[in-house]
Amino acid sequence: MRLLKQLLAVSAVAFVGNAAVNAVGGNSFFTLVLGTGAAVLAVFVYAWAVRWSERREPVEVAAKGSAASIGLGTLIGVGMFTAVIVNIMLMGGYQVDGLGSMTGAIALLGFMAAAAVTEELLFRGILFRIIEERIGTWVSLVLTSLLFGLIHLANPDASLWGAIAIAIEAGGMLAAAYAATRTLWVPIGLHFGWNFAAAGIFSTVVSGNGDSQGLLSGTTSGSALLTGGDFGPEGSLYAVGFGLLLTVVFMRMARRRGNLVPFRRAARVEAVARLAR
Repeated sequence: MRLLKQLLAVSAVAFVGNAAVNAVGGNSFFTLVLGTGAAVLAVFVYAWAVRWSERREPVEVAAKGSAASIGLGTLIGVGMFTAVIVNIMLMGGYQVDGLGSMTGAIALLGFMAAAAVTEELLFRGILFRIIEERIGTWVSLVLTSLLFGLIHLANPDASLWGAIAIAIEAGGMLAAAYAATRTLWVPIGLHFGWNFAAAGIFSTVVSGNGDSQGLLSGTTSGSALLTGGDFGPEGSLYAVGFGLLLTVVFMRMARRRGNLVPFRRAARVEAVARLAR
């Protein structure tokens, strides 16, 4: 029930925030303000829901050290996507045509902040964390990664391969980042940095959501396995490779720190028995 309560609370904020951003018709200033506001509100609602349903302090979104953790995650996310796009460029799959749109980049700051925060709260803060308590880190990582990939099938230019790529490179990497640090700020920053670099800097398609206008005007061409095709660079084999690499790094870090929760067969059997009753 605590999972359901928290999901409903954060999902409501995500729904209202998305509706508000869409209502301003692409106005850069209002998109920035509303998107950032939705992100901040989602964190407060998540913290309240955890206190209400679990009777504990939400240490995973503690204010202390949050700025440094978000900054670290953002640097990793921007660096990772830059590595992907540079490799695609070296293979002739991406070309910079000139400068893009500053106002477009500003709007994407707010939009990507709202998306990164709400998705991380839902998938890593609620689903991964609570499932992990019952059946362990590895199983929870696999299940929530698959679900994270599946929801991207609803995007306009989605593909089965794109959903699989997202599950591998993003679902696993972001869950591993939380497992390693036990703070949501790092995966939030990583998610934001990756998405903003893709759309707000290099103006590429993000998860099959169509063209974006960022700081640079660029075009992609060539094999879909190289560039990601209509789904965007997240469907590139380079993105999958770098995502897998970071997942391994974070999971090794989690193991060294003693943060891995073992598979709990007894808890799984008990959960199945409850559902059967």
